[in-house]
Amino acid sequence: MTRLDPPGNLAPHIPADAYRRAQATGQPVVILVHTTDSHGRPLSHYLYPLAVATAGAVGVFATVAAFLALIDFAVHTAVQIAAATGPISVGGISLKLFGSKR
Repeated sequence: MTRLDPPGNLAPHIPADAYRRAQATGQPVVILVHTTDSHGRPLSHYLYPLAVATAGAVGVFATVAAFLALIDFAVHTAVQIAAATGPISVGGISLKLFGSKR
């Protein structure tokens, strides 16, 4: 079995008849590959540090928000406990922290 097509996927832009003619006459086949020179940095060079910085900023904001929510919950809990207990008395001196102004 003889192979008439170019081996592999060398250059799909070369016509098969030109390849067969070069194979029959023994002329060399010249394949030009045009490449572009990249002068800048790839986009991933900038995206990875930006993604890490964004994730860090979101983490800091979430930590601050959770801390503020915890403090808000603690203050509300302390107010509810103080309102439920009534006056505090120590040694005959009573102190009413929270109460109505009636």
